Amino acid sequence: MSRTVIDEGRDYPRIVVTPPGPKARAIVERQDRWASTSYRKEYPLVVARGERAIVEDVDGNRFLDFMGGIAVAATGHAHPKVVRAIQEAASRFLHICGSDFYYDGFAALCERLARLAPGSSKKRVFLTNSGTEAVEGAIKLARQSTGRAALIAFTGAFHGRTMGGLSLTASKAAQRAGFGPFVPEVHHVPYGYRYRCDYCRREPACTMRCVTAIEDDLFVKKVDPQDVAAIFVEPIQGEGGYIVPPPGYLKALRELCDRHGILLVCDEVQTGIGRTGKMFACEYDGLEPDVLLVSKGLASGMPVGAIIAKESVMRWQPGTHGSTFGGNPVCCAAALATIDLVEHELLPGVTTMGERLFAGLRRLQERYPSIGDVRGRGLMIGVEFVEGRDTREPAPAIPHDLVERAFKKGLLLLGAGRSTLRLAPPLVIDEYDVDTALRIIEECLREMAD
Repeated sequence: MSRTVIDEGRDYPRIVVTPPGPKARAIVERQDRWASTSYRKEYPLVVARGERAIVEDVDGNRFLDFMGGIAVAATGHAHPKVVRAIQEAASRFLHICGSDFYYDGFAALCERLARLAPGSSKKRVFLTNSGTEAVEGAIKLARQSTGRAALIAFTGAFHGRTMGGLSLTASKAAQRAGFGPFVPEVHHVPYGYRYRCDYCRREPACTMRCVTAIEDDLFVKKVDPQDVAAIFVEPIQGEGGYIVPPPGYLKALRELCDRHGILLVCDEVQTGIGRTGKMFACEYDGLEPDVLLVSKGLASGMPVGAIIAKESVMRWQPGTHGSTFGGNPVCCAAALATIDLVEHELLPGVTTMGERLFAGLRRLQERYPSIGDVRGRGLMIGVEFVEGRDTREPAPAIPHDLVERAFKKGLLLLGAGRSTLRLAPPLVIDEYDVDTALRIIEECLREMAD
């Protein structure tokens, strides 16, 4: 796949054979025969290569990628600067275990993340293999640091599928079915979901009742605040439906935590590293969390995550926590290259293209009554579909059908929540990409309306 052809010819999306083609079907059959039955496939995409926001399958179809490997391909597919950093690191050594020894890339990434994290407090960093591993470590850190056991998370939250992360997760019952009992002393409360708020959906403005209810209800009836170690919150809920909480919501949680000596943990596994137009989504509220978690887009697809915590919190003793592969030297190199690209080259475009995409989706909302809500920041946008705008009854079949149709037309999308379409393209997209995605989405909606 020639970079010149794609950049000059714009030869994408391009469907040469209805997917899945014969080569793709053979691979699908082989994998389905041998792989775990737990793998849930969205559609039969069989990737051969990628570049920027383009994915080519094994049959030669070219797709415009607006899901980014679930918000992982921050700098696009195979960005030359990231690939070069990986190659150079791999040519030196592949592994030495950062928990037990030293190397420059590990030190450099820890320093870079500590300096990037919002707030004036000095930070320390623990490097992991993934987002869910970062969540697991944060649970241990919060309990050890505070001497408390209870944890608070939110309905609609997704924090991973390992036992600790799954105990905090409450986005789909199917993800938890059959795996209990879970980590004890985890309490779930409503998220700041303005469009469907149980407290103030019909009010002219947010009352922040979903926050005050934690003190007025949970702390009165179920758990003493002095037993709560941490509140885990996504600044924008991802799997729950790309839900942007109302202004002041995160600050209200920060103030609640400060009143009771509770740690505030911001899970920015999906929102972090430029996805929302700022390096971290909590910056929109001027927030300094006690602990901040990142992964997904941190290394443009290489497996690495991080726990970034205030030094006053991350004071566990040597040997208390470790990881054989966390902070792998090749992954550290990819992460450093990714951060450079996002911070110095891509962030302005995230805002500009995000505004263009958001405006286009709003225009579609005016034309199609099935679109109940459009929300998001930067290149993290959700489109919620409903049976009727008055009732706001979820319409899960619509985004499911739309995703399938878009795939056949060469646009890669994903759903989220009960009835939301999520848009999380690589941060390198341009006007052509945005306008092409909007055109295909409208084509699908028009077909579905006929």
